Amino acid sequence: MSLSKVTRCLWLLVLFFGAAAGSAWCDESSAKVNVAWGKVVRVSKTTATLQVVVNPMVRRGSPIHDEAFAALHDLQADFVRYVPWLPYPKLGVAELDPPAKGKTSWDFSLVDPLTVDFLEATAGHPVVLNFSIIPQWMFRTPKPVSYPQNPDQATWNYQQGAELRDPSMKELGDYYGRLVAWYTQGGFKDEFGQWHASGHHYKVDFWEVLNEVDFEHSMTPQQYTARYDAMVEGIRRVAPHMKFVGLALAAPSRDPRFFEYFLNPKNHKPGIPLDMISYHFYASPTPDQSLDAQQFTFFEQADHFLDVVRYIEAIRERLSPGTGTMINEIGAIAAEDGAQGEPGYVFKPIPGAYWNLCAALYAYVYAQLARQGIDAAGESQLVGYPSQFPSVTMIDWTTGKPNARYWALKLLRDNFGPGDKLVETEINVPYVLAQGFVTRDGRHKILLVNKRNRPMEVSIPGVKGAQVGFVDQTTGFDPPRTAPAREDQVSLPALGVAVVTLAP
Repeated sequence: MSLSKVTRCLWLLVLFFGAAAGSAWCDESSAKVNVAWGKVVRVSKTTATLQVVVNPMVRRGSPIHDEAFAALHDLQADFVRYVPWLPYPKLGVAELDPPAKGKTSWDFSLVDPLTVDFLEATAGHPVVLNFSIIPQWMFRTPKPVSYPQNPDQATWNYQQGAELRDPSMKELGDYYGRLVAWYTQGGFKDEFGQWHASGHHYKVDFWEVLNEVDFEHSMTPQQYTARYDAMVEGIRRVAPHMKFVGLALAAPSRDPRFFEYFLNPKNHKPGIPLDMISYHFYASPTPDQSLDAQQFTFFEQADHFLDVVRYIEAIRERLSPGTGTMINEIGAIAAEDGAQGEPGYVFKPIPGAYWNLCAALYAYVYAQLARQGIDAAGESQLVGYPSQFPSVTMIDWTTGKPNARYWALKLLRDNFGPGDKLVETEINVPYVLAQGFVTRDGRHKILLVNKRNRPMEVSIPGVKGAQVGFVDQTTGFDPPRTAPAREDQVSLPALGVAVVTLAP
């Protein structure tokens, strides 16, 4: 045989077997999963949870107030994060004006109903409180900063200044100590010794110290660490058993010095605890991206974030291995949401499939964080609406009905938790996540997440007769549906999240 004929035959063999292998790998409609139930790769520490951000739609009298808090209660989630946040000073700041001439402005009449409703809805579960707005009068500014008299009016310029007027930070620590005492100790004495009675004796497990400090008041790692210490000291005087969460960074990859400095015990006062750190992740498309494009963008950004988590975990384990980690804002923000509060902002209707994309994104990130040993994966947020990040909501702001993001969280919360064993799981395609769990009660379960807006057939040996719970585009605003696996195969809908529970 001539060399040319040999070469041609070799090329034909390469093309044939290469095409066959490529077909097996790149078949866009099917996947194969193998679970080694006896090979434990990690015992999960990860709690699936969420955050509740204060805004007018969760106030008493809102048309969806009852539905929102009923949905929160029904989740029965641990470590729910509660954040009275910066756009609504009157809903989150209990002393809006500085004390002077023997008088103070302490007033909980607007703050209390929201906080009490939250604490009642989460009763019996550990919670994380974060009153993230430092009273603006505590900062040095060229002139006093005003706030809207209408508590429902958003303002995006309340937080100004970088330096506190009291460099000792005693004023800062005392404010937060009194705030904690109001909810845990029945009241407090104000700056002039006057007793303010609340009658509240709630159990608050964690206090998160401020929010997204890499943006809010543009704090340096050194400034934040000093303020953290001052607030912890003030709070521990009234609640000595309180645990604390630090950092809450918006952009954790932007400045690693926050982690290097904050997690080094040498940079804190003696006895200051470093119980937990936290930071956030939002997928963010460009304005011109369709939903078909976003399905690729969101998961690519998620994978980049997960690399950031690995990097931060290496810093944490080196400097403060006893500190835990909460990723307590996970979601996606539409490009147009960045223009809220600006003239010309126009809300764009959100297609139903978007909620399923975000549900799949959260389930994917949850599973990957469980693989890394993160303590909490908090979906953001219970209620958003036009002018307050509508693309991040888990509840329809007009009807109060939970969307697919909520139901995916509930599916995870009802099936998985700390103490479950993650077992070795293999899948032959990159656009479906599969993770096997042996749960604390000994059940065998598999989490499946479809990262693409097309259905997939997933072959899994041994799942015939299993019960499969689905959140997909057919369930919409309804609870997950359940169907039996007729064969050793699961039909995974487009952007679907499914939990397969094998027969005992």
